[in-house]
Amino acid sequence: MLDIKFIRENAEKIKWASQVKKIECDVDKLLELDAALVKLRQEIQNIQTEKNAAGKKISKASPEEKKQIIESMAQLKNREKDIQTQLDEMEPAYQSLLLQVPQIPSEDVPVGKDDTENVEIRKVGAIREFDFTPLDHVELGQKLNLLDIPRGVKLAGARSYFLTGNGALLHWAVIRFAVDFMVKRGYFPMYPPMIVREQVMRGTGYLPGGEEQAYMCERDNLYVAGTAEVPVTAYFSDEILNQADLPKKFVALSTCFRREAGTYGKDTAGIYRIHQFDKVEQVIVGRNDEQQSIELHEEILANSEGILQALGLPYRVMNVCTGDLGRGQVKKYDIETWMPSRNSYGETHSASRFYDFQARRLNLRYRDENGKIQFCHTLNNTVIASPRVLIAILELYQNADGTVTVPEVLRPYMGGMETLKRR
Repeated sequence: MLDIKFIRENAEKIKWASQVKKIECDVDKLLELDAALVKLRQEIQNIQTEKNAAGKKISKASPEEKKQIIESMAQLKNREKDIQTQLDEMEPAYQSLLLQVPQIPSEDVPVGKDDTENVEIRKVGAIREFDFTPLDHVELGQKLNLLDIPRGVKLAGARSYFLTGNGALLHWAVIRFAVDFMVKRGYFPMYPPMIVREQVMRGTGYLPGGEEQAYMCERDNLYVAGTAEVPVTAYFSDEILNQADLPKKFVALSTCFRREAGTYGKDTAGIYRIHQFDKVEQVIVGRNDEQQSIELHEEILANSEGILQALGLPYRVMNVCTGDLGRGQVKKYDIETWMPSRNSYGETHSASRFYDFQARRLNLRYRDENGKIQFCHTLNNTVIASPRVLIAILELYQNADGTVTVPEVLRPYMGGMETLKRR
């Protein structure tokens, strides 16, 4: 959410942001309601002033004057009640429009219609050339008893799976390695609840607009979050932190759930696009300082690159264009890792900075060195998401005999296992 004062002063920029982000937002209607609400609130204030003045006069008034004052106050109360009714009727529409206002993209974000127009910043790592016909991750998973998709579908429907045997061990090894990697870099570990209240989803910007992608527990009016970003960013909501304690850096492990609505027929084979997965997420809550946020954005990007470099996986970093940018992001980097079966890079990480967009919605604040209350800045990025990253590991580390070499950094987490064989 943006400050209404900022919106008033930057209406044309907001309209442009809405256009290039392809997000519906009626700025003119919002400002019309805002002006009406400001006028009505001022009337309420004026009535309060008149009532206070009348109250001071009544003790010294004559009986006739007192009667007139009481009648006048009754009229003021009726008028106040009418205005308050108008305010109550207009406020929900105003708040709804305010929540739809997009963050203005950074000047260095490319303008584009969708993910096909994201701009490559750099490639890291050489793409492996095979001297044999490589198998895809599904074939490897079946051959080595790492993966069972048919039984997952039997029990839970499309986009479901089992990780089995060494496949499960590899998955856990990746997750544990990623958590340890981040803790060594000074990030505070958390294991958050993933069933959250609606205001938490709304506060982090997943509502409105993300209803179709989220699982909801209708009976309890709760949502199942699709990323640990949601509960961890909201951890200090409605609190006032101390500037000396910022930035706060978290690493959180969670199981994530996504409906993948609107992706019918897309990425149906294998485990690239699924309903349930585990993710290690990094979240930062910092000062209201744009330059510091830019630096922290580069830091969380570097953390994820460090993970992929340690795993020996080739990847590229993308500057996400406006049409692929979410409502709240100022800027976002995607990391795409090479996956031989796709003959291309597949998205594995998204690093976002929001400035105070989420913090305003969450009422997440801090007291600065002058004692002034400020809204925090927030950022987040994937550390690792599995099993999607297993696609790259299995396919790039496979051998001609059908086995898979375990990346060296994962071996301590797999009891020293060097090669995945059928179990």
